[in-house]
Amino acid sequence: MRQLVLDIRPDEAPTLDNFVCGDNAELLAALAQLAAAAPAVRPQPPRLYLWGSPGSGRSHLLAATCALAHAHGRAVHRFAAAQIGDALPETPDALLAIDDVEQLSPAAQIATFNAFNRAHGNGQSLLLSGPAAPVGLVLREDLRTRIGQGLIFEVRPLDDDALAAILASLADRRGLRLADEVIEFLLRHGRRELSSLLAVLDTLDAASLERKRPITLPLLRELMQQGLAI
Repeated sequence: MRQLVLDIRPDEAPTLDNFVCGDNAELLAALAQLAAAAPAVRPQPPRLYLWGSPGSGRSHLLAATCALAHAHGRAVHRFAAAQIGDALPETPDALLAIDDVEQLSPAAQIATFNAFNRAHGNGQSLLLSGPAAPVGLVLREDLRTRIGQGLIFEVRPLDDDALAAILASLADRRGLRLADEVIEFLLRHGRRELSSLLAVLDTLDAASLERKRPITLPLLRELMQQGLAI
Protein backbone atom coordinates (compact mmCIF):
# COMPACT_ATOMS: atom_id res chain seq x y z
CA MET A 1 0.00 0.00 0.00
CA ARG A 2 1.29 3.44 -0.91
CA GLN A 3 1.94 5.81 1.96
CA LEU A 4 0.13 9.15 1.88
CA VAL A 5 1.40 11.92 4.12
CA LEU A 6 -1.72 13.90 4.90
CA ASP A 7 -0.60 16.40 7.56
CA ILE A 8 -0.21 19.34 5.19
CA ARG A 9 -1.06 23.02 5.39
CA PRO A 10 -0.52 25.56 2.59
CA ASP A 11 1.55 27.83 4.85
CA GLU A 12 3.85 25.12 6.24
CA ALA A 13 7.54 25.26 5.34
CA PRO A 14 8.30 22.54 2.76
CA THR A 15 9.68 19.32 4.23
CA LEU A 16 10.02 15.80 2.89
CA ASP A 17 7.54 14.70 5.56
CA ASN A 18 4.74 17.03 4.46
CA PHE A 19 5.12 16.20 0.77
CA VAL A 20 2.27 13.93 -0.29
CA CYS A 21 4.23 10.82 -1.16
CA GLY A 22 2.01 8.83 -3.50
CA ASP A 23 4.25 6.77 -5.78
CA ASN A 24 7.35 8.83 -4.98
CA ALA A 25 8.73 6.94 -1.98
CA GLU A 26 11.96 6.01 -3.79
CA LEU A 27 12.52 9.63 -4.79
CA LEU A 28 12.00 10.89 -1.22
CA ALA A 29 14.47 8.31 0.10
CA ALA A 30 17.06 9.38 -2.48
CA LEU A 31 16.60 13.06 -1.55
CA ALA A 32 17.05 12.27 2.14
CA GLN A 33 20.30 10.48 1.30
CA LEU A 34 21.48 13.36 -0.88
CA ALA A 35 20.97 15.79 2.02
CA ALA A 36 22.77 13.56 4.54
CA ALA A 37 25.63 14.94 6.62
CA ALA A 38 27.88 11.89 6.26
CA PRO A 39 29.47 11.56 2.79
CA ALA A 40 29.39 7.77 3.06
CA VAL A 41 25.58 7.89 3.21
CA ARG A 42 25.18 9.95 0.05
CA PRO A 43 24.45 8.32 -3.29
CA GLN A 44 27.18 7.86 -5.86
CA PRO A 45 27.32 9.89 -7.99
CA PRO A 46 26.02 12.65 -5.67
CA ARG A 47 23.95 14.23 -8.45
CA LEU A 48 20.19 14.01 -8.78
CA TYR A 49 17.79 15.42 -11.34
CA LEU A 50 14.03 15.36 -10.79
CA TRP A 51 11.44 16.33 -13.33
CA GLY A 52 7.70 16.66 -13.56
CA SER A 53 4.86 18.79 -14.83
CA PRO A 54 4.01 22.19 -13.31
CA GLY A 55 2.35 21.71 -9.93
CA SER A 56 3.97 18.32 -9.35
CA GLY A 57 5.94 19.60 -6.34
CA ARG A 58 9.43 20.00 -7.80
CA SER A 59 10.12 23.29 -6.03
CA HIS A 60 8.72 21.91 -2.76
CA LEU A 61 11.15 18.98 -2.96
CA LEU A 62 14.15 21.18 -3.69
CA ALA A 63 13.32 23.50 -0.79
CA ALA A 64 12.68 20.54 1.53
CA THR A 65 15.96 18.83 0.63
CA CYS A 66 17.90 22.05 1.13
CA ALA A 67 16.28 22.55 4.54
CA LEU A 68 17.19 18.99 5.55
CA ALA A 69 20.80 19.44 4.42
CA HIS A 70 21.01 22.68 6.40
CA ALA A 71 19.63 20.88 9.45
CA HIS A 72 22.46 18.37 9.04
CA GLY A 73 24.94 21.25 9.21
CA ARG A 74 25.82 21.39 5.53
CA ALA A 75 26.31 24.55 3.50
CA VAL A 76 23.42 25.00 1.06
CA HIS A 77 23.13 27.10 -2.11
CA ARG A 78 19.72 27.14 -3.77
CA PHE A 79 18.99 29.05 -6.96
CA ALA A 80 16.22 29.59 -9.45
CA ALA A 81 17.91 29.12 -12.81
CA ALA A 82 17.16 32.69 -13.85
CA GLN A 83 19.21 33.99 -10.86
CA ILE A 84 22.47 32.38 -11.97
CA GLY A 85 25.15 34.40 -13.72
CA ASP A 86 28.47 33.09 -15.00
CA ALA A 87 29.62 31.35 -11.80
CA LEU A 88 28.32 29.16 -9.00
CA PRO A 89 29.61 28.75 -5.42
CA GLU A 90 32.48 26.30 -4.95
CA THR A 91 31.87 25.74 -1.23
CA PRO A 92 33.28 22.32 -0.28
CA ASP A 93 30.73 19.69 0.81
CA ALA A 94 27.80 21.98 -0.01
CA LEU A 95 24.46 21.06 -1.51
CA LEU A 96 23.93 23.04 -4.70
CA ALA A 97 20.30 23.10 -5.87
CA ILE A 98 19.03 24.64 -9.12
CA ASP A 99 15.32 24.86 -9.96
CA ASP A 100 13.94 25.09 -13.52
CA VAL A 101 17.15 24.25 -15.39
CA GLU A 102 15.43 24.87 -18.72
CA GLN A 103 15.65 28.60 -17.89
CA LEU A 104 19.47 28.65 -17.59
CA SER A 105 21.05 31.34 -19.72
CA PRO A 106 23.99 30.40 -21.98
CA ALA A 107 26.45 31.72 -19.37
CA ALA A 108 24.61 29.93 -16.55
CA GLN A 109 24.71 26.69 -18.51
CA ILE A 110 28.51 26.92 -18.68
CA ALA A 111 28.64 27.68 -14.95
CA THR A 112 26.45 24.66 -14.20
CA PHE A 113 28.54 22.41 -16.43
CA ASN A 114 31.65 23.55 -14.55
CA ALA A 115 29.91 22.81 -11.25
CA PHE A 116 29.29 19.24 -12.42
CA ASN A 117 32.95 18.84 -13.37
CA ARG A 118 34.29 19.94 -9.97
CA ALA A 119 31.57 18.36 -7.80
CA HIS A 120 33.50 15.16 -7.17
CA GLY A 121 36.67 17.01 -6.20
CA ASN A 122 35.06 19.43 -3.76
CA GLY A 123 32.46 17.03 -2.36
CA GLN A 124 29.46 19.01 -3.53
CA SER A 125 26.09 17.37 -4.10
CA LEU A 126 24.04 18.67 -7.04
CA LEU A 127 20.24 18.70 -7.10
CA LEU A 128 18.48 20.00 -10.20
CA SER A 129 14.90 20.11 -11.43
CA GLY A 130 13.16 20.69 -14.73
CA PRO A 131 9.95 20.06 -16.66
CA ALA A 132 11.15 17.11 -18.76
CA ALA A 133 13.48 14.14 -18.76
CA PRO A 134 17.09 15.03 -19.70
CA VAL A 135 16.60 13.98 -23.31
CA GLY A 136 13.86 16.60 -23.65
CA LEU A 137 15.81 19.55 -22.20
CA VAL A 138 16.84 22.31 -24.60
CA LEU A 139 20.33 22.86 -23.19
CA ARG A 140 23.95 22.58 -24.27
CA GLU A 141 24.60 18.98 -25.20
CA ASP A 142 27.50 18.63 -22.76
CA LEU A 143 25.37 19.88 -19.85
CA ARG A 144 22.37 17.80 -20.87
CA THR A 145 24.65 14.75 -20.95
CA ARG A 146 26.02 15.52 -17.48
CA ILE A 147 22.50 15.83 -16.08
CA GLY A 148 21.59 12.50 -17.64
CA GLN A 149 24.53 10.74 -15.96
CA GLY A 150 23.23 11.24 -12.43
CA LEU A 151 20.21 9.82 -10.64
CA ILE A 152 17.01 10.70 -12.49
CA PHE A 153 13.50 10.65 -11.05
CA GLU A 154 10.14 11.66 -12.41
CA VAL A 155 7.87 13.22 -9.79
CA ARG A 156 4.88 10.99 -10.35
CA PRO A 157 1.48 12.66 -10.13
CA LEU A 158 -1.14 11.53 -7.65
CA ASP A 159 -3.98 9.46 -9.07
CA ASP A 160 -7.68 10.12 -8.49
CA ASP A 161 -7.95 7.69 -5.58
CA ALA A 162 -5.03 9.34 -3.76
CA LEU A 163 -6.31 12.88 -4.34
CA ALA A 164 -9.82 11.89 -3.23
CA ALA A 165 -8.44 10.29 -0.08
CA ILE A 166 -6.42 13.40 0.75
CA LEU A 167 -9.36 15.76 0.28
CA ALA A 168 -11.68 13.55 2.32
CA SER A 169 -9.12 13.21 5.12
CA LEU A 170 -8.41 16.94 5.30
CA ALA A 171 -12.12 17.74 5.30
CA ASP A 172 -12.67 15.21 8.09
CA ARG A 173 -9.90 16.81 10.18
CA ARG A 174 -11.70 20.14 9.88
CA GLY A 175 -14.98 18.56 10.91
CA LEU A 176 -16.43 19.00 7.42
CA ARG A 177 -18.55 16.59 5.46
CA LEU A 178 -17.36 16.78 1.87
CA ALA A 179 -19.89 15.09 -0.39
CA ASP A 180 -18.47 12.47 -2.75
CA GLU A 181 -20.04 14.27 -5.70
CA VAL A 182 -18.06 17.42 -4.81
CA ILE A 183 -14.76 15.51 -4.81
CA GLU A 184 -15.64 13.79 -8.09
CA PHE A 185 -16.57 17.12 -9.70
CA LEU A 186 -13.33 18.79 -8.59
CA LEU A 187 -11.18 15.94 -9.89
CA ARG A 188 -13.05 15.79 -13.20
CA HIS A 189 -13.27 19.52 -13.93
CA GLY A 190 -10.74 21.30 -11.71
CA ARG A 191 -7.00 21.74 -11.68
CA ARG A 192 -5.41 18.64 -10.25
CA GLU A 193 -2.54 20.33 -8.39
CA LEU A 194 -2.92 19.67 -4.67
CA SER A 195 -2.30 23.35 -3.86
CA SER A 196 -5.26 24.35 -6.06
CA LEU A 197 -7.53 21.72 -4.54
CA LEU A 198 -6.61 22.86 -1.02
CA ALA A 199 -7.37 26.47 -1.94
CA VAL A 200 -10.82 25.43 -3.19
CA LEU A 201 -11.38 23.46 0.03
CA ASP A 202 -10.51 26.57 2.07
CA THR A 203 -13.06 28.60 0.08
CA LEU A 204 -15.75 25.95 0.49
CA ASP A 205 -15.04 25.77 4.22
CA ALA A 206 -15.39 29.55 4.61
CA ALA A 207 -18.56 29.68 2.50
CA SER A 208 -20.12 26.80 4.42
CA LEU A 209 -19.54 28.58 7.72
CA GLU A 210 -20.73 31.95 6.47
CA ARG A 211 -23.90 30.63 4.83
CA LYS A 212 -24.54 27.85 7.34
CA ARG A 213 -24.87 25.36 4.50
CA PRO A 214 -23.24 21.97 3.96
CA ILE A 215 -20.59 21.59 1.29
CA THR A 216 -22.54 20.21 -1.63
CA LEU A 217 -22.33 20.41 -5.39
CA PRO A 218 -24.98 23.18 -5.56
CA LEU A 219 -22.85 25.30 -3.18
CA LEU A 220 -19.75 24.67 -5.28
CA ARG A 221 -21.59 25.61 -8.49
CA GLU A 222 -22.93 28.76 -6.82
CA LEU A 223 -19.42 29.81 -5.81
CA MET A 224 -18.16 29.12 -9.34
CA GLN A 225 -20.87 31.39 -10.75
CA GLN A 226 -19.59 34.07 -8.38
CA GLY A 227 -16.05 33.75 -9.70
CA LEU A 228 -14.44 30.81 -7.89
CA ALA A 229 -11.85 29.24 -10.19
CA ILE A 230 -11.34 25.54 -9.70
